[in-house]
Amino acid sequence: MTTKDKIFLIAPGFDDPKRDNGPFVCPYCNQVEGLLASFPALAEKVEVTRLPFPRPRLPVIALIGEENQGLPVLVFGENPPADAREANGNFFISDTPRILALLAERHGFPKLH
Repeated sequence: MTTKDKIFLIAPGFDDPKRDNGPFVCPYCNQVEGLLASFPALAEKVEVTRLPFPRPRLPVIALIGEENQGLPVLVFGENPPADAREANGNFFISDTPRILALLAERHGFPKLH
């Protein structure tokens, strides 16, 4: 049985107590959200978790540590790429353009033009 890749995103439409005029979206997470929404059948190939904006983000911390809870993040189920970072025995990428490229490479999403 294979383990799915996991994507963690900040749930859109959040308020930030340090800023007025919300609600907000994370511009980096929203790029991933757009790709997932455009290809829902492909999105089923990955496990997507949307977390509230405030830290701590406990599901992420449990996998890759408190210092790596910035989102978006892609945590690999198996066969991580050579450029993946490692924490707590799990491999991950937190760079949005790289996440989008890996969704294309690993799961058949269209590539960015």
